[in-house]
Amino acid sequence: MNLEKARILVQGIVQGVGFRPTVYRIAKSINLTGYVRNLGNVVEILLEGEKSDIKNFTENLKKNKPPISKINSLKVEWLKPGPQEFEDFEIFKSSENFSGSSVIPPDLATCDKCLEEVLKKGDRRYKYPFTACTDCGPRFTVIRSVPYDRERTSMDEFPLCSSCMDEYRDPEDRRYHAEATCCPECGPEVFLYGKHRVESENPIKDAVKLLDEGKILAVKGIGGTHLVVKTRDDGPVKELRKRLGRFNQPFACMSPDVDTIKTFAEVADFEERTLLSRRRPIVVLNKNQDYYLAPSVSPVLHNLGVMLPYSALHHLLFQYTDEPAFIMTSANMPGEPMLIDNSDIIEKLEGVADYFLLHDRKIVNRCDDSVVRFRGGDMAFIRRSRGYVPEPYDFSRINPDLNVLALGPEIDVTFSILKEGKCYVSQHIGNTTKYETFRYLQNAIDHLMGITKTESVDVVACDLHPMFFTTKLAEELAEKFQCPVLKVQHHHAHAAALSVDNNVEEMICIAADGVGYGEDGTAWGGEILHIKPGTYMRVGSLMPQKMAGGDLTTKYPMRMVMSMLYNICDTEKLVELMKNYKGYFKHGEKEIELVSKQLERDFNINTTTSTGRVLDAISSALGICGERTYEGECSMKLESAARMGQDSLEIPVEIKKHDGMDVLDTTQIMLSVLEMKQSERTADIARAAQKAVSEGLAELALRAAEKSGLEVIGGSGGVFYNEAVSMTIKRVVEDAGYRFVQHKNSCAGDGSVSMGQAAVASWNCRDL
Repeated sequence: MNLEKARILVQGIVQGVGFRPTVYRIAKSINLTGYVRNLGNVVEILLEGEKSDIKNFTENLKKNKPPISKINSLKVEWLKPGPQEFEDFEIFKSSENFSGSSVIPPDLATCDKCLEEVLKKGDRRYKYPFTACTDCGPRFTVIRSVPYDRERTSMDEFPLCSSCMDEYRDPEDRRYHAEATCCPECGPEVFLYGKHRVESENPIKDAVKLLDEGKILAVKGIGGTHLVVKTRDDGPVKELRKRLGRFNQPFACMSPDVDTIKTFAEVADFEERTLLSRRRPIVVLNKNQDYYLAPSVSPVLHNLGVMLPYSALHHLLFQYTDEPAFIMTSANMPGEPMLIDNSDIIEKLEGVADYFLLHDRKIVNRCDDSVVRFRGGDMAFIRRSRGYVPEPYDFSRINPDLNVLALGPEIDVTFSILKEGKCYVSQHIGNTTKYETFRYLQNAIDHLMGITKTESVDVVACDLHPMFFTTKLAEELAEKFQCPVLKVQHHHAHAAALSVDNNVEEMICIAADGVGYGEDGTAWGGEILHIKPGTYMRVGSLMPQKMAGGDLTTKYPMRMVMSMLYNICDTEKLVELMKNYKGYFKHGEKEIELVSKQLERDFNINTTTSTGRVLDAISSALGICGERTYEGECSMKLESAARMGQDSLEIPVEIKKHDGMDVLDTTQIMLSVLEMKQSERTADIARAAQKAVSEGLAELALRAAEKSGLEVIGGSGGVFYNEAVSMTIKRVVEDAGYRFVQHKNSCAGDGSVSMGQAAVASWNCRDL
């Protein structure tokens, strides 16, 4: 008797998620014979049986696929009917004979079933910190190559014991081919170090005791290492700041559960769902009225980043303490990648951490925590990394046949690989002006190309800035792959990422951030762009302002204030005014005189339209923040101050012409701020100034939309993390009858610039 036969290829997130045992169970339930196996980056299924049963199988698989899997495509090839070849349905060993676009899923938080085992006395995994199954645990951080099998991960150093092997081989068990599975008999172990290894029956319990005593610990986790300290006492937190040289930057915290978080922070329903999700990002929450953690955890700001435990190790930390939260900040030296090797952790954190809670499983791919924030109920990625990477974006509607490698900007770097219509955005890389981070970028590119089976690229995309290290690397890689380089203007890339994220091909985009190299060689950052697929026109901006000392204005914003006022103020009066802020100049009155001469002689003067520089300048002029010690500090503190203000003041918005283009007069806003400062509350002025900049940007965009006939206006760039700015622009735009779009599944900041570069390349290189 001849049977119908079909070969099915499934692409998507179908490896490492229990997909093959699900296929096995469905096929067995319908009495189909054949096999399933990983085939490179794809799952291959061969079925024998009645045609109706095979069709039933495909529908059943779509409906009952594993919860963390994702099917991007399911292609059925009907083969020639013939006699039965297989007596049963089997799961075959993986093969590498196919290159598709399926990917390894991201690392996911410990599932409820595994956590129950960890906390249940008598269970063989009781208090075991590496408990995982097909529904949870590390994936991306342990994989070396595809297909995703244990021997291609860092778990290959831990042969399974007989009990774990029985689970691993049983298709009915949730640990069937769970590559990260293990137990105390066969898996990694945790150990505690001081100056030497500490003999301990329970290293986690002893580590927590040290934390409760106020010690600083380095704790190695799934994708990297955290510096950990308790949060209710200022002393240990300030000591950590002193040792790190991070005196003001807010620290992220981890709490045991949502109820505990609610004792010190406001948690809306949508924030709670995100905190509890399998991805477990850091969520930026507003402090509540009863906030009682140490002020030094998040100095001056109205909010702080909080996450829930995402590994069994994290859950166990909270079994031995009454602390409501521990600081969990990435363990790295300034600008360098998070530490992952035990020897490096001990060596490089000497003098920072008092003790080290380490383990012997290798981290193949470091992956920083993801960070999100909500604006009016809409989630915004600040950093898209652990829990999300390497899950790709769908670019198939743009150009499914082009391979692109996009390298991002220079500081807040991710890179992207576009292959077969899927855009894989990397984990957070960081500041590539640092040698170790630049090396990390190169290694991460090699690895992601490997696990996506990308052997060549058609174009390398990068930033327009000629001096970026990523630009130079792009030229080297283009030579290696014998392909062209496409240089993409920074804000064009921002807008392109926003466009893809919202499936809008043409719109007016407000691109507002700190800085991006402009087509005219100046520093852009407050731009109104008319976006079309692959192209843009600059149709408005903030008023170009001088920057005395260039990048020094970023660190010392009073230089920016002085630059903004120079052309409209008497020089002597300006110098006298600035002496009231002499503490905000590194060298006091001498530097004020120097800046005056710089402006007079037009020496070492750059030009910028940056929104970030204007907001920083307002913050400095109001005495809120006079020196930037971390990215976005002055603007973030301005936002916190403005949140306490009343809508009692109004600063007029003036749109002028500059070189034939509409610009917002930010000098007049600054003059209003200084005038109000004589008699009004700082918080009220901050609120009014922030509102004026926001309404001015919105007005520029509305004028551009009216001229072009477009109905969609978007917002991109780091300024759109500011909830007040974002919501004000949204209100003004929608009140005028236009649709307003923001980033939903991508970063408003530089973390999605590489994605935008890939989109621009895809639009512009259709003929390659």
